Amino acid sequence: METSMLNDIIVIFGLAIAILFISHRLRVPSIVGLLLTGMLAGPYGLALISGVTEIEVLAEIGIVLLLFTIGMELSLKDMWQIKKAVLLGGSTQVLVTLMAAALLATYFGLKPGESIFIGFLIALSSTAIVLKLLQERADMDSPHGRTTLAILIFQDVIIVPMMLITPLLAGATGNVGKSPLVLFAMAFALLVVVIVGAKWIVPKLLYQIVRTRNSELFLLSIIFICFSVALFTYSIGLSLALGAFLAGLIISESEYGHHAIGNILPFRDVFMSFFFVSIGMLLDINFLLQQPGLIVLIALGVISLKAIIAGFATAVLGYPLRTTILVSLALVQVGEFSFILSKFGIEYGLLTWNTYQIFLAVSVVTMAATPFIISASPRIADSVMRLPLPKKIKNGLYPVKMNGQTKKIKLKDHLVIIGFGINGRNVARAARVAGIPYAIIEMNPDTVVSERSNNELIYYGDATQEAVLKHVNINDARVMVLGISDPVANRRIISTARRLSPKLHIITRTRYLQEMGPLYELGADEVVPQEFETSVEIFIRVLKKYLIPKDIIETFMAEVRADGYEMFRNLSRESSDFCDLKLNLSDLDVSTIRVEKGSYVSGKTLAQIELRKKHGVTLIASCRGGETSSNPDASIRLCPGDVLVLLGTPEKIAGVMRLFVTAEVGDED
Repeated sequence: METSMLNDIIVIFGLAIAILFISHRLRVPSIVGLLLTGMLAGPYGLALISGVTEIEVLAEIGIVLLLFTIGMELSLKDMWQIKKAVLLGGSTQVLVTLMAAALLATYFGLKPGESIFIGFLIALSSTAIVLKLLQERADMDSPHGRTTLAILIFQDVIIVPMMLITPLLAGATGNVGKSPLVLFAMAFALLVVVIVGAKWIVPKLLYQIVRTRNSELFLLSIIFICFSVALFTYSIGLSLALGAFLAGLIISESEYGHHAIGNILPFRDVFMSFFFVSIGMLLDINFLLQQPGLIVLIALGVISLKAIIAGFATAVLGYPLRTTILVSLALVQVGEFSFILSKFGIEYGLLTWNTYQIFLAVSVVTMAATPFIISASPRIADSVMRLPLPKKIKNGLYPVKMNGQTKKIKLKDHLVIIGFGINGRNVARAARVAGIPYAIIEMNPDTVVSERSNNELIYYGDATQEAVLKHVNINDARVMVLGISDPVANRRIISTARRLSPKLHIITRTRYLQEMGPLYELGADEVVPQEFETSVEIFIRVLKKYLIPKDIIETFMAEVRADGYEMFRNLSRESSDFCDLKLNLSDLDVSTIRVEKGSYVSGKTLAQIELRKKHGVTLIASCRGGETSSNPDASIRLCPGDVLVLLGTPEKIAGVMRLFVTAEVGDED
C-alpha cells in the first residue's frame, strides 16, 4: 500500500508539473491546472490513481492548513482600515448573491436548505486567483484593488459561519444533526477558548519555545497547535477546517504569527495541490462532455449574476462607475472555499451527485475564464463610460452631500493632485508650505469627507472623466501630479488632461520602466519610475556610508537621473516626430536655490560671481520679499533669503549649488 501511494503521488506531481507549465504559458490559473490534473488522473479520466482515499486524506490536510494560514493572515488592524468596504461592501455582496442564487435554486425545484446552500457556494469568489492577478497587474493599491480585497476578506471570514450553519440546513432537508441551541453553545465555548488561548496561553508557550532558537521545535509546535485545535473541534461535532481557522486566529494575535506563516506556507501549498487534484478526480469528464451547452449556459449565468451584484455592492460604497465595473468583473468566479463547502454539502446530503457535478464543471469554467475577464475589464469599463449615461451614475451614487462640490473652482495657475494617498498627501503638504494653490481629486468618499473637515480643497470624482477635470479648472492649472496606482486610469487621465490643456505640465509616477514610453507618448511631461528612483536612492545612501563628499554625490545623482531619463525618453520616442521641445532640450534643467547667510555669493553682485562665464549656469529670475525679477541685471546684489532660478545642465547646476551654501568652497576663486 505504501508503494502504491508513493506511485500515486509521483503520478500526480509529474502530471501536475506538465499541466501547470502549459497553464502558465497560456496564462491559466494554477488552480484550474490542478483541477485538470485530477480530472485526467482520476477514475473518470485515465484512471492513473489507485488510492483515491489516501489522496483525499492528503487533501483534508491541505484544507486544514489553508484555513490555518487564513486565520494567521487575518489582521484585525488591517481590516479596521478598510472596515467600511469589508463590512458594508462584503456583506452586501455575499448576502444579496446568496439570496438571489437561493431564489433561483428554489424556482428550479430545490428544497429550502439545498437552495440556501447553493447560495453559499455561489456567493464566494476565489481569493487565490483574484489577488494573484491583481498583484501581477500592479492593481492592489488602486481603488478597485482595495475594494476587491475588502470583499474577499469578508468572504474568507464568512466561510466560518457558513460551516456552522450547514448542519442546520441539513436539518431542513430531514437530516437533522445537533440542535441549533447546542451548536451556538459550542460556538460560544470555542470563542472563549480562542480568547483565552490568544491572550494568555499561546503567547507564553511560544515565547518559551522561541527562546530555544530551535527552528524545528518552533515548526513542530505550530503544527501541533493547528492540528490539536482542529481535532478538538472535530471531536465535538464541528469541522477540522473550523478548528484550524481558530488555531490560526489564536497564533495571529501573538508576535510570532508572521514567522509562523513563513514556516507553514510551503506545506500548505503542497497539500492544497492535493486538495484541488482530489476535487478534479470527482468531476466526471463524460458528464461534462455530454452537456457542454448546459454547463456553459449556467456558467454565464453565474458570471452575470455575480458581476451585477458585486457591482451593486461597490456602488453602495459610493465609488464611480469605472471602479464599480472593475470590481464586479474581478469577482465573477466561484471560489476555492466553495469546494470546501461542497464537500460538507455531500456529507450532509445537501447536494445530489448530479448537482455536484454541475457545480464542479461550472466552477472550473468560471475560474478558467477569470484571467481573460480581468484582463479585458479596463477596456469594458472604458467602453461603458463612453455611453451617454447620466453623470450621477458615472460619478458614483455618493450618499453624502458635498457642500460646494457643484460649483467650479476659480483657482488659476494652480496645482491639481490626483489621488490622496501617501504621494498625494506629501505633494499637498509641500505645496501648502510653499504657498502653492492646489486642488485634489479623490475617489474614496470617506477620504473626501474626512479631509474636507480638515479644510482641504478636495473633490470627489473619477479623474478619468472630462467633467471632473474641468471642475477643478484644469484649463488654467499649471501642473498636474498623478499619485494613483491604477496604470490604466493613469493613461486615460493623462490623455484627457493633455487634450483639455496643451500647456499643462503633467507629472506622474509608474512602478515599472516599461510603462514610461506609453505615458510620454500620451502627453506626460515627467514620468518618475519607482524602480529607477529606488535604485538611485539606495546607491546614494551607499555612497554616504562610504563618506563620499556631498557635492560629488549630488553631481552623480544629477548625471544618473539625466542619463537615465534621457535614455527612457529616447526609447519611448523612437517612432515619434520629436515635436516636443522639452525632449530636444532634455539636457537642460531649471532649478531654484535659496541664498544662505554666510555663503560665498551672499553680498556679491552677479557680475562678481560670473555664473555664466565661470560655471556655465544662467540666472533667469530672482525672488526677494515676494517680488520676482526676470532676467536680473548684472549689478543686482544677492542677499540671504533670495530665491534664484537657474538654467543649465543638471551636472552644472549641481556643481554651482555649493556656492550658495558654504563660503569655504567658493573661496578657491
